[in-house]
Amino acid sequence: MGRGMCKNIVEKADLSSPLLLHNRSVQRAVDLSHKLGSDKTEVVEDLAAGVSKADIIFTCVSNDEAINETFETMLQGHVKNKVFVECSTVHPETTEALAKAATAAGAEFVAAPVFGAPAAAEAGQLIGVFAGPRASVEKAKPYFKGVMAKAEIDMTDKPYGQASKLKVLGNTFILAMVEQLAEAHTVAEKSGLGTEYVDDFVQGLFGGPYAAYSTRMLGGAYHNMKEPLFGVDLARKDARHAKRLAADAGVQMKIVEAADQHLAQVQEHAGSSGDIAGIYGAVRKESGLKFENDA
Repeated sequence: MGRGMCKNIVEKADLSSPLLLHNRSVQRAVDLSHKLGSDKTEVVEDLAAGVSKADIIFTCVSNDEAINETFETMLQGHVKNKVFVECSTVHPETTEALAKAATAAGAEFVAAPVFGAPAAAEAGQLIGVFAGPRASVEKAKPYFKGVMAKAEIDMTDKPYGQASKLKVLGNTFILAMVEQLAEAHTVAEKSGLGTEYVDDFVQGLFGGPYAAYSTRMLGGAYHNMKEPLFGVDLARKDARHAKRLAADAGVQMKIVEAADQHLAQVQEHAGSSGDIAGIYGAVRKESGLKFENDA
């Protein structure tokens, strides 16, 4: 996600100086800098030092633990009047705690999680969600619609955690979609209908991400891709957050629970290299088929 977001900031945003890049795996930042141009970017290995040189700091990491560690490091330096724009998918309570820590240090904070797959990030077609004080949100907006994003959901002046709450709930639509596709394709194969007809239906009526996930399943990418597009560990993190939100509200999200059970089987089968689309393999396996199809 971060690679695509950085690409579009470099190419489309009005920058007066090189974009500073940091990654916990330094070589990834170096590789991205070479790709985007060393005259347009600068790699900073020392995160706190990099923050001290920036006015606006975007963060997008994998989970709550990682963002907590990242902010702990960043806030060690001089951050007064800097704007932190937090784009990770984390629990709303995590977002609120980060905002409290940042503002206590004299900085501004914008909760700005994004919807969209890595391909959407690369194409500048994300959907940004904003929450936080208006003055801070206005400083973040120029980097979204028309740069990293195609659209915005504006929760200006709402509590920071509201943006993360929407992001977590939004990702349950992906979990439900993948679960439904996996079950339908498995029934189609075992009942003799044939998966190609379900795929024709999905491609014709839904298109978009439904079609992409259907293709990922039937084409075998769910079990043979080199790098997951939506890793199983991240998908399970999102499911945990959603189930906790639901439980706190007195609601049971049964399709999320079913998807999470299948994701646990994907983890067992493929480890952290598994993709959310591997739910298809899990449903196949529990239905008496091989995890891997013959594509």
